[in-house]
Amino acid sequence: MQFSLNEDQLAVRDMARDFAAEKIAPYAIRWDEEKHFPVDVMREAAKLGIGGVYIRDDVGGSGLTRFDAALIFEALAQGCPTVSAFISIHNMAAWMIDAYGSDAQRKKWLPKLCTMDLLASYCLTEPGSGSDAAALRTRAVHEGAHYVLNGQKQFISGAGKGDVYVVMVRTGADGPAGISTLVVEGDTPGLSLGANERKMGWNAQPTRAVIFENARVPMANRLGDEGIGFKIAMAGLDGGRINIAACSLGGAQSALEKSLAYMKQRKAFGKRLDEFQALQFRLADMATELEAARTFVWRAAAALDRREPDATMLCAMAKRFGTDVGFEVANQALQLHGGYGYLSEYGIEKIVRDLRVHQILEGTNEIMRLIVARKLIEGAR
Repeated sequence: MQFSLNEDQLAVRDMARDFAAEKIAPYAIRWDEEKHFPVDVMREAAKLGIGGVYIRDDVGGSGLTRFDAALIFEALAQGCPTVSAFISIHNMAAWMIDAYGSDAQRKKWLPKLCTMDLLASYCLTEPGSGSDAAALRTRAVHEGAHYVLNGQKQFISGAGKGDVYVVMVRTGADGPAGISTLVVEGDTPGLSLGANERKMGWNAQPTRAVIFENARVPMANRLGDEGIGFKIAMAGLDGGRINIAACSLGGAQSALEKSLAYMKQRKAFGKRLDEFQALQFRLADMATELEAARTFVWRAAAALDRREPDATMLCAMAKRFGTDVGFEVANQALQLHGGYGYLSEYGIEKIVRDLRVHQILEGTNEIMRLIVARKLIEGAR
């Protein structure tokens, strides 16, 4: 277990941090207000290897670790959590193809996914199954050399801009064992989209329903065997949960730094705000909680890299703790700004809005507690 970053890791983090400071942060508020999805900027990031962080290098990936990815997504989120979170989801979907796809499938999609010439979306949640993901109803029926898909996926990040949808579908009986994973191309006849959702945050990326009405998908687009789709989906989420926790840390770190700068300038009762001991204590608590969460995310990422037996539990713990701490630190930062924190031009209220959803997606934090509790009880038997 390491407690400091080596030279290579520092270089990776600083590269992402510098990109975020130059290419993302100056525009984040405007993108939020205009609901602009900055695909051109993300493709610039992909030129630095961020489009396929932990994809193998034979198809254009960077071949880095989950630990490296946590550093990258935290750094990008200091510019904008929404943009960083979408890139993390894109990476998660691409990794599922890399890890479970055939050589032909990997060569077909991953080179352009790594450059982000193609954008990927992850499709698990449905209108009637969110936390109970194994109850999904979207069905794929054999018909010749194709599957015919019918059903609907809900809350899909990047939908409408996505070129590749990694979709969990029911090919067998009820329950996890009846689920398979298909790669569905965005121009597939029978695939349509709902309206772009009006959301509290995450406005710089589109969120839509993805609807399948007799959509024909080649059987050659299935990842792995039939019936292992739930396993594939959950494996993707282990890494996705670390990533989204890292995005929360990045957003919260930005909020803390904004607070420090503001409190040096703002005065009350003849003193700068950062001279009041009560407020100093609040800053100290925010920084301490953030550092504790960061250490936990690193621990979980390292466990996933080493494929430790308790990696899934640690990823769930890190996601729950990291996203809760991230939101609370950002919310405290808003309070420290007073009325100015409520104004959009300071960027704090945007961070609060963006980080709130991190406690819901990639598995709600209640589900994270359930995963942890089950592992603990199993281990005690």
